[in-house]
Amino acid sequence: MRPDKKNLATLSVATLAVHGGNIIDATTGAVRTPLVMANSYLLPDDPSTMDWSSPDGLVYTRNQGHNQVCLEKKLAALEGGEAAVAFATGVAALHSIFFTFLKSGGHILVSDVTYEAVWRLFAELLPERYGIEASFVDMGDLEAVRQAIRPNTKLIHTETIANPTTKVADVAAIVEIAHAHGALASIDATFTPPPFFQAIKHGADLVVHSLTKYINGHGDSMGGVVIGSTELITKIKHEALVDLGAIISPFNAWMIMRGSVTLPLRLKQHLSSAEKLAAFLASDERIAYVYYPGLPSHPQYELARRQFAGRGYGAMMAFAVKGDPDTQNRFVSNLRIITSAVSLGHDESLIVHVGAEGRGGFDKYPEEFRTYGHLRFSVGLEDPEDLIKDISIALDETFN
Repeated sequence: MRPDKKNLATLSVATLAVHGGNIIDATTGAVRTPLVMANSYLLPDDPSTMDWSSPDGLVYTRNQGHNQVCLEKKLAALEGGEAAVAFATGVAALHSIFFTFLKSGGHILVSDVTYEAVWRLFAELLPERYGIEASFVDMGDLEAVRQAIRPNTKLIHTETIANPTTKVADVAAIVEIAHAHGALASIDATFTPPPFFQAIKHGADLVVHSLTKYINGHGDSMGGVVIGSTELITKIKHEALVDLGAIISPFNAWMIMRGSVTLPLRLKQHLSSAEKLAAFLASDERIAYVYYPGLPSHPQYELARRQFAGRGYGAMMAFAVKGDPDTQNRFVSNLRIITSAVSLGHDESLIVHVGAEGRGGFDKYPEEFRTYGHLRFSVGLEDPEDLIKDISIALDETFN
C-alpha cells in the first residue's frame, strides 16, 4: 500500500511521528498545526439543543481543544490504538481510568511495585473514601495474579517496567489473565514509549503515558494520555475528561506535539547509551548494585529480551554506590553533566537519590534498595562517553 499522510495506517512509526495528527492551517496555509489559544469556539446557528458537556466537538477548551485533538490522533497512531484522550498530567490520565471503570465495591489488582501516586490512591484514598478494594500483587508471579482475582475484579493495572525497581511485567500474560476473568488490563508504559514497545499490540485494553517524559522529551511541558479502543476512550472522555477538569492546555499539547516528532530518533540514542552506561556501572567495584533490564544479572532479563524483541531495554536504571546516604549524596554532588532532578525521559540525563525508607510498597523492593537506597538514573541524549567520564570522575572524587 502506498504511504499517504492522509491515511495514518499506511505510515511507519518514524513517519507517523512527523505527520501524525498534523493539520495544515486552512487560514494561513501554515504547514504545521498552529497553536490555537482560544478557550471558546464558534457555535452553530442554533445551539439550543447542544450538549454543553460533550467532548465530541470544539465548543469549550475545558472539554476539548484543537491542539489536543491533533495530539490525540498522533498518539493513538503511534501506539497502535484506535483513539486517545489527553490530560494535563500523567497522574490525571491514570486517575481517569480508575474514575471511569471502578465503582464502590469494585476490585482492582495493582502491581506491588508501582508509581507512588498510584500506590497512595489504592493504599489509602480510593479504598477509604469510595470503598474500592485493591490488592497489591507481584506481577512477576503469574499464579499469584490468578489467585488474587475476585468475582468483582474489574481491572488489572501494572507498568511495563516498574518505577523505580525496573521490574519487567509480562504484558501479554497479564492481559490474558485479565481477559479470562472479564477484567480490563491497563498498562502504564511511560518507561517504554513507542516505537520501543506498543502494549496495545500485546493485547492491553488501555495504555497510559506521562507525556511529560519521553514523548515530549525536552523537560518543558506536562501532559498525560490514555490510548485504547474507540469504545473505551469514548467512555473516558464522557465520564472523566470534562468533569474532572484535567484537560491538557493548548500550549502544552502544542509543545508535546512538537517534541514527539523526534521521539523515534531520540529513543535510539537513549536506548543505546543506557546499555553502555549500565555495563560501565556494573563493571565498577565501587557500585553496590545496578538494576537494568538489559543486564544479564537482571531478574527479568530473559523476559525483557523476549518481550522487547531486541529493540532495547529502556533508558532507566537504578543503582547505588557502596556506602551510606551521605556517600550517595556526595557522589551526586560531584557530577558535572548529569543533573540532580526529578522526572525522566528528558534530553539531559537526570539522577535523583531516594533514601532507604519511606516510600509506598518499599517492603517489596529488592534487598539492595532497602540497604543502600537507590539512585534513579534517566539516561539522556549526551555523548555516552561524556556521561561515563562524568560518573567515573565523580566516583574518584567520592572515594579518594
